[in-house]
Amino acid sequence: MNKLVTLVLLVLFISCKKEKQTKEVALNLKEYTIEQFMDNEAVGGGSFSPDKSKLLVSSNRSGIYNMYTVPSSGGDFTPITTSDSSSVFGISYFPNDERMLYRADGNGDEIYHIYLRDIDGTITELTPDEGARASFYGWSHDGKSFIYGSNKRDKRYMDVYEMTVEDLSSKLIYQNDKGYSFNAISSDKNLLALSKTINTNDSDIFIYNRTDKSLTKVNENQSSNSAEDFSLDSKTLYYTTDDGAEFSYVMKYNIATGERKKVLERSWDVSGIYFTHNEKYMVSFINEDAKNVIEIMDMASGKNLELPDFQNGSITSVGISRDETMMRMYVGGSNSPSNLFIYNLASKELHQLTDVLNKDIDANHLVTAKVIRYKSFDGVEIPAIYYLPHQASAEDKVPALVLVHGGPGGQSRQNFNSLTQYLVNHGYAVLAVNNRGSSGYGKTFFQMDDLNHGEKDLQDCVEGKNWLASQPQIDASKIGIMGGSYGGYMTMAALTYTPEEFAVGVNIFGVTNWLRTLKSIPPWWESFKEALYKELGNPHTADSVRLRKISPLFHTDKVTKPLIVLQGAKDPRVLQVESDEIVAGVRKNGIPVEYVLFEDEGHGFVKKENQIEAYSSILNFLDTYLKKENAPVDGEIPVKEIEAETES
Repeated sequence: MNKLVTLVLLVLFISCKKEKQTKEVALNLKEYTIEQFMDNEAVGGGSFSPDKSKLLVSSNRSGIYNMYTVPSSGGDFTPITTSDSSSVFGISYFPNDERMLYRADGNGDEIYHIYLRDIDGTITELTPDEGARASFYGWSHDGKSFIYGSNKRDKRYMDVYEMTVEDLSSKLIYQNDKGYSFNAISSDKNLLALSKTINTNDSDIFIYNRTDKSLTKVNENQSSNSAEDFSLDSKTLYYTTDDGAEFSYVMKYNIATGERKKVLERSWDVSGIYFTHNEKYMVSFINEDAKNVIEIMDMASGKNLELPDFQNGSITSVGISRDETMMRMYVGGSNSPSNLFIYNLASKELHQLTDVLNKDIDANHLVTAKVIRYKSFDGVEIPAIYYLPHQASAEDKVPALVLVHGGPGGQSRQNFNSLTQYLVNHGYAVLAVNNRGSSGYGKTFFQMDDLNHGEKDLQDCVEGKNWLASQPQIDASKIGIMGGSYGGYMTMAALTYTPEEFAVGVNIFGVTNWLRTLKSIPPWWESFKEALYKELGNPHTADSVRLRKISPLFHTDKVTKPLIVLQGAKDPRVLQVESDEIVAGVRKNGIPVEYVLFEDEGHGFVKKENQIEAYSSILNFLDTYLKKENAPVDGEIPVKEIEAETES
């Protein structure tokens, strides 16, 4: 009995202490500018130099992404490229020398080319074919070549090429005439793992033998499958599948006998695995309730490594050196941008290489998201990520936003997002919904929105608004909706088909005319086109009637609430005309509309000055029309258009 009393008192003490700390943060909370939030640095990648003395990374510290090196033991970043127009993303050091590969496109047009930076600083474009995109697939096991894809022969399909390290000569090793996607290559370079997406939950995998030109299907049943890696001896293929299950697990396939065996299963999707260079470790990624969980198994013992404990942060990605002694990893969370660490797998020595949060920002002022679930109109349980401002209380209610992810088929994750934290810091609650059709919650849930977009998935968002309205800290009359790409479509669908539910809409490069979007998808999406048609509808058939019905552009007369639209002129997925026309259509209603257009961005804004312009415009719009602190007087309807330009 005494133990029970002690436990209850301890719980009460911790609860009171936490409540006191929360109140102290709210009292001392500082509102930060968008410039301060965007002064957080974003760092990505991390290729070890051959001697492991440094890493090649990408960072946006200059305002756009460039390549840098940083010592493995910690120290200053050394700039390798100084682009001031197109972003540069580092790919890798060469395996045995300090030459570097990187990629860049034309200000967001997604036509990536691969470049070589030589040891003397000379830059060579390795894939110069105009209008053709290239993708780096990986180094050969012997380090004498790398594998890449290019659609220079046929813009619809990515052929597979091999380029030698010694003389940079290139040869075609697989001509892709059937729309397959490359997944992996065996150590002896004789076997290619290919996949073919059929529909939402039907993707097949094949093994192509370069010697006898045979193509062998690996999976037996209709299911979602992805080839992950070959064994070092090239005798086994490892792949993920959800055959007979709700969530993906890992199978291994004996290439000679056709025998299959399950090797890894968790209660969530195992989203991918790979082996380190000499197969000492198997690295696995588990999508656990919208958060990455990483396991590293020692192949000799069959046991998982004990990784460092980062308290409130989690390891989001890892990369292991070619000699399998060093690991780089990123650690972050919903309230912390990811930092780069180096970990010695033998000595357990740990070095933090970055501290990317702006020094002006008190980390205690950021909000840790929590996962919540609510019932939708038909009883389906909808997961969501909830950010509640520190200053919110039952006495001081705050406005809120339903945030919808991209896709279709995407997922809101427990990751740091500068825009979300910026809005929360300024007093807006955010509920990032994972409506039906989102990935990560089983294949039944994933398929629930097939051929009913803008209907049941939209109702999930409305029920998210209703959940927010029921919270004591939320002003139920001030709830808006926001999203990008598919989330932008959902924003416009909400304002069009449920015009009285949300107070405002924030449409970030959202689809508004499915007929045009599905007809104008980039040519390199050819291999996914049929799958898109099966999920959304075929614009060339009778499906066009339904696609027109669910396209907000044809129903703009129903929009009655203020709207802001943001768009990149170089966007190859959602064309600028989508945003141009929705703005023009809604303005005919006399509704306040703001339009922010960036001439040098694509599907997503990557340049800091553009992000600052975009995010500050969103906050100003919300402060005017959602908080209504500066609402226009009756009869006065301001209409504002911003065109942001930067030199290209």
